[in-house]
Amino acid sequence: MKFLDQAKVYVKAGDGGAGAVSFLREKFVEFGGPNGGNGGRGGDVVVECVDGLNTLIDYRYQQHFKAPTGTHGMGKDRAGANGKDVVLRVPVGTQVLEDDNETLIADLTQVGQRVVLLKGGNGGFGNAHFKTSSNQAPRHANPGQPGAEKWVWLRLKLIADAGLVGLPNAGKSTFLAAVSAARPKIADYPFTTLHPNLGVVRIGERDFVLADIPGLIEGAHAGAGIGDRFLGHVERCAVLVHLIDGTQADVAAAYATIRGELAAYDAGLADKPEIVALNKIDALGDDEIAAKTKVLRRASKSEVFPVSGVSGKGVQDVLYRIVAILDADKAERQDAVRRAAQPHWSP
Repeated sequence: MKFLDQAKVYVKAGDGGAGAVSFLREKFVEFGGPNGGNGGRGGDVVVECVDGLNTLIDYRYQQHFKAPTGTHGMGKDRAGANGKDVVLRVPVGTQVLEDDNETLIADLTQVGQRVVLLKGGNGGFGNAHFKTSSNQAPRHANPGQPGAEKWVWLRLKLIADAGLVGLPNAGKSTFLAAVSAARPKIADYPFTTLHPNLGVVRIGERDFVLADIPGLIEGAHAGAGIGDRFLGHVERCAVLVHLIDGTQADVAAAYATIRGELAAYDAGLADKPEIVALNKIDALGDDEIAAKTKVLRRASKSEVFPVSGVSGKGVQDVLYRIVAILDADKAERQDAVRRAAQPHWSP
């Protein structure tokens, strides 16, 4: 299945059914009077978050969704049936945005969430509705209201606990394959990863979801390389694991490049907790590892973990650090909820 994380679709709610103009015609019933029924309501356009989906590929082949019109009213005071709703089923983590691709309409983060994008038009009144003491034989009815229509964007942001970032060929896919059952494509050329990958990591009695996104290069925020469109998939992560290729000459410049792109993306990514790891130490000598770790520690102003996704050396230390940050983040969010629930007292 191909991965698609963004789609533009046209949605239209159903028109309301028209009211009927009708009069009772029965033998032995004199002056039967109006009996035209009301029209039915048009169908709504609904977005529903469902389980079992991980891509928006369905919306690549169908971009137009129109709810049916409500049934027209009929004689003998028969009201028309409402039109059926059109349901757009999307994976967890999908955002719905206006046509400008910036204004957020809904953010679906839990299975079962439903959002009505457009309501169907109201059905028109039949002539029986307009009967009064002074107008006992109305000969007019209302047409149904037209349903609203617009273009919207569907944007998928994967929900993961931790995310891997780094330059192309930094070893992100190898790291993901080493710590989870995920099997991303691995090769010795840049941009091997063309779409995000997810893996479930189990460490001790804990497990968490780790996301690997395509590599960034300098100028990604301006569209260089694959660009920064996949950074949206790590926006929901509580911690970022920044992998630096230890075999390159200037590890400090590699670190600064990625940090610059995260800041340019301007989605709070630069402020997230970060774990810095010097990768591919299996190809380095002890003196070179020590020297590059020192340079990287000075550039990042944080602890640096020497790791090797191939041999597994140092990987456990990174995973335990991820779990510690996730636990601290969970405790902080629970404490914030508890404080918000406490009643505010004032004299």
